Amino acid sequence: MEPIEKGKAALLSGIETDLRSEEQQIINEAQKKVAEKRKYAEEKIESILNNSRKEAQGNVDIVMKKALSAVALEIKRRAMRVQGDVVREIMNRAEEKLRSMIGETDYRTTLVGLIVEAAIGLGAESAQINASEKERRFIDGHLISQVQDEVLSATGRQVTLTLSDSSPLKSQGVVITAADGRTAYDNKIRTRMSRNQRRIRMLVYDTLFADNRKE
Repeated sequence: MEPIEKGKAALLSGIETDLRSEEQQIINEAQKKVAEKRKYAEEKIESILNNSRKEAQGNVDIVMKKALSAVALEIKRRAMRVQGDVVREIMNRAEEKLRSMIGETDYRTTLVGLIVEAAIGLGAESAQINASEKERRFIDGHLISQVQDEVLSATGRQVTLTLSDSSPLKSQGVVITAADGRTAYDNKIRTRMSRNQRRIRMLVYDTLFADNRKE
């Protein structure tokens, strides 16, 4: 099982290294947008206050409630836009980092881990492997035998794997399809990133908007 763990560790390490090296720049850019959001809110509130003074005293409370509600909605809308931009930027840069790893010697181990994980997740006795054109170059008889051994060691069952005759995937990662074509396990990098999107989004929100919750 050690090769699988090394493969997963290499994959996660690539993401973590990318996030740490790029984090400050991304956060700085996002914080500028947050500062702009706050400045807008302050100016909006001041404008509302000025307008409310012109209203009859009896209408001030109503005007203020509507005004503050409108400002809160605009702040939330802008905050979500900033958060979405940062999440997309992080995921794009992480994908770029992982794409650059394909040319490295150690990527073979990472690819074995991706295929083993997909084969176990699919649970079929016989299946076909597909991957991007660059990754398919790694998938030879030796790699397939290694994957089958790893699956046997992990689950106690035999699996027969072959390289698919279909066109290569357009994106990085693998898709394992059962021999009957009825089921498949999508283990493309973009799919894996999407699975972690909620965690990344929460991390970004905690980093950018922690001060907002304290106020």
